[in-house]
Formats: sequence, C-alpha cells, structure tokens
Amino acid sequence: EEAMRRVSTIALVHETLSQALDEAVDFDELVDRSLRLAADVASAGQVPVRTVRTGTFGMVPAEGATALALVLTELVTNAVEHGLARSGGGTVEVIAERSGAHLRTVVSDDGAGVDPEHGPMSGLGTQIVETLVRHELRGSIEWSPRPGGGTQVILDMELRDRRREA
Repeated sequence: EEAMRRVSTIALVHETLSQALDEAVDFDELVDRSLRLAADVASAGQVPVRTVRTGTFGMVPAEGATALALVLTELVTNAVEHGLARSGGGTVEVIAERSGAHLRTVVSDDGAGVDPEHGPMSGLGTQIVETLVRHELRGSIEWSPRPGGGTQVILDMELRDRRREA
C-alpha cells in the first residue's frame, strides 16, 4: 500500500518533468501540484491537511528538478503520515528562498513532532531523501523541531546546470 503510493507519486513527478526535460522547469507550478497530491494521498481523507507554499522557487534546471521534486514530495508525505496523522491534521508549509543559484527550502508542519523513539532518520523514505539531497543536489538537509511544535526540515543547495557549464 505505502509502496504503491510512493510509486504513483514518483510517476506523477516524472510525467510532469519528462515534458520539459531539456530546459529549466518552472518549479512553483510543479511543486503546488505535487504537494497537494502527496498530501491528499498520504492523508487518505483521514485527517484534514492544508499545503501552503511561501516564496518562489523560480526556474530550476531540469536535471535538478526531478530530485528536488521527489525530495519535497517525500518530505510532505512524511509530515502528513508522521506529524499530522498523529495530531488530527494541520498544515504543511513549504518556504522557498531563492537567491541566484542558491536555494534554501524549509518544509514545516504543525503536527505531533518527530517521535523521539524513532527519530527522523529512520525509514526508507528518509534514506532516499538524504541520498538525493547529498548526491544529486549536492546540498545539505537537517531535521529539527519546529518552534511552536511540529517538525521542520531545512534544505540548502546550489542549483547548477551542468549542460550550461559544459
């Protein structure tokens, strides 16, 4: 069940991106669609979930867009399943701060917070996210408690277009 959900989310992201594989992708539209979808699928109608994007990602080189979309989708899914499902619903916010090639993204939720028993680093999804961020996006990722309750994940990366540099 969970594996199928993950696969269908990845398929959607892939389909969206394959249409624009040769150029930079207008990431905001993609993010809004996939965040909403991820939240709907993860909550399965059991808890009310709102997704909010603040700030703008702008144009993202196609090669980084796939990894970034998968990372964000996975983080939203985690927020819903682990944070909001335990607290009866809430909001997942994605904040984008773009400055030239530098992108800082914060994914936060006002849910139950990270379960200290399991920590944020367990689970296949988390490992996939770590790998994508470090190797594909050459960035950093860190989980922390959100001020006021819940969890926040901070991503920092440089968006480089290798084709342009070649």
